[in-house]
Amino acid sequence: MKLIDGRLLAKTIKEEIAVEVAQLISEGNRRPHLAAVLVGADPASRVYVRNKTRSCEQVGFDSSLINKDEHTTEEELLKIVADLNADEGIDGFIVQLPLPKHIDTDRIILAIDPSKDVDGFHPNNFGKMAQGMPSFLPATPFGIVTMLDRYNIDVAGKNCVVLGRSNIVGTPISILLSRKADPGNATVTLCHSRTKHLEEYTKKADIIVIALGRPNFLKADMIKEGAVVIDVGINRIEDASTKSGSKLVGDADFNDIAEKCSYITPVPGGVGPMTVTSLLMNTLQAFKAKI
Repeated sequence: MKLIDGRLLAKTIKEEIAVEVAQLISEGNRRPHLAAVLVGADPASRVYVRNKTRSCEQVGFDSSLINKDEHTTEEELLKIVADLNADEGIDGFIVQLPLPKHIDTDRIILAIDPSKDVDGFHPNNFGKMAQGMPSFLPATPFGIVTMLDRYNIDVAGKNCVVLGRSNIVGTPISILLSRKADPGNATVTLCHSRTKHLEEYTKKADIIVIALGRPNFLKADMIKEGAVVIDVGINRIEDASTKSGSKLVGDADFNDIAEKCSYITPVPGGVGPMTVTSLLMNTLQAFKAKI
């Protein structure tokens, strides 16, 4: 079993970005600028945005945070998005999800300028991705294909099973793994809550990407020997042995399946760090397109 170390890979890529940014600045360019909009006080969202800000500092980006309370109206948020779209000093921005229930998430995403949509959620970017055209890739799927690429895990011709069909992870990663690209050219099966006899699919899979939000769901008897498991899940469960009384686990039962895998991502320290790093890669792409 080999561990796919997302923290180490993210550190390496951020060092590469920092070198490129320093070169661009030495040529007389300004710093790339990534902004984030956070509405409400969701703890996980706050951690994610804080990590984004720290990562921007590490690579030489400018970073802005617009923090609004949970009572912010949809019209107020649309005005913020419009202002960021018009700001020439902002290369890319994200509106952190989830949003409060009174705000229409789809309406907000549609309002974002696709050329600044470094989360890769706008239908313009999603459609280009599906057709294999240059676009901003959704951050977590982008992180996953980067991990497969950097660890030289061959995807072409392999049987891949994706567990979960969200627009943020499951559906886009199924497209990326199946399209004519590298990594890609896999035969992909997308499974979800209505899939019957799930184990029949997972037991045949060379590569499994799991993003269900169900702690320790994937067990050793559900996978074949030598499978590659990419665990996107981040779940907090009770654990009396820890100081905090809880711990983070993935959607795969790491202790149960690790020895059966050829490669596996840990939780934490796997896909998570690469999601933030993918935002940086998309922002640098947006910046270079401008200059």
